[in-house]
Amino acid sequence: MVIQPKDINEALRSVTMPGSNENIVDLDMVQEIRIEGKKVSFTLVFQRSNDPNIPIVKSLCVQAVWKHLGRDVEIAGNITARSVHDMQRPILPGVKNIIAVASGKGGVGKSTVATNLAVALAQTGATVGLIDADIFGPSIPIMFGEKLARPKGEKVDGRDMILPIEKFGVKILSIGFFVNPNDALVWRGPMASNALKQLISDAKWGALDYLLIDLPPGTSDIHLTLMQTVPVTGALIVTTPQDVALADVIKGVSMFKGKSVDVPVLGLIENMAWFTPEELPENRYYIFGKDGGKRMADELGIPFLGQIPIVQSIREGGDNGTPAALQTELPTSKAFKLVANMLIDSLNDRNEHLPPTEKIKVSKK
Repeated sequence: MVIQPKDINEALRSVTMPGSNENIVDLDMVQEIRIEGKKVSFTLVFQRSNDPNIPIVKSLCVQAVWKHLGRDVEIAGNITARSVHDMQRPILPGVKNIIAVASGKGGVGKSTVATNLAVALAQTGATVGLIDADIFGPSIPIMFGEKLARPKGEKVDGRDMILPIEKFGVKILSIGFFVNPNDALVWRGPMASNALKQLISDAKWGALDYLLIDLPPGTSDIHLTLMQTVPVTGALIVTTPQDVALADVIKGVSMFKGKSVDVPVLGLIENMAWFTPEELPENRYYIFGKDGGKRMADELGIPFLGQIPIVQSIREGGDNGTPAALQTELPTSKAFKLVANMLIDSLNDRNEHLPPTEKIKVSKK
């Protein structure tokens, strides 16, 4: 049996906080659930660090988990108690801009754009990080030529932290670093969301000018988890010019601009805008239609950040771990640099005229 966070929460609903009629799950006392095989750990959040009920509640939690999931679950000694004050530690305090890279549908080259954009931003002298939040199809390790890399850990203020892999001036983390590349990830929503939280909050990111987060296609639990975990500065939408892709752009933009989310859309990037044979660089073949992304950006009233052509070197760079943005002699490198500069301008405008984004508040009914 594969243990999931919901199984832990279900077991702990039988534990009532002394002096209260409510269980510790409904009181939102159970935080930071982590599962590694049969090993389970989590944090209990109390109002006071010296609450006399701490040892009692810990013991009740161990018994509840064993009763619900079996005594082979490694839970004893793995429960941490903290006060509400301790849990207010800011997440990503050294990161100036958190940028979600999204697409309405799959297959538009979102991860390719995120990779090359991160590299192009790093080439401006900025400090850049990239999280591969496409939990079910992580491709960033391949695009950086690091599919066999395994991040190391480090103790920071008593906490076990993950050290991101650094390549081409970009700090990167992906769930792909922690699983067998030949294994399919068959995870329910809570497991995937928990994995994303760990990539964000359990990593030593340090000071960054930009942290790009490559999201799965569409709209899902992962998107909501991100916006509940950190205040996203703004979102980038990646599309291709054809109508079938543009129809889904509207849904993606609507999600970010919705009243309950309210994340500014920094702009739209049109990928695969035209095909250019490298031996005939002046020729353009609009195989997916012409300027569809540009028209859509105008219709939606969001900035248009530029167009990226289909060129063989982009595909080759993604496959062999040398992003096209590094190949300064190619026009594709210039295209990514132009988009990166447009993004910087859009970010500066957003930060000058809009207040900081707030995390989504989760209301409990």
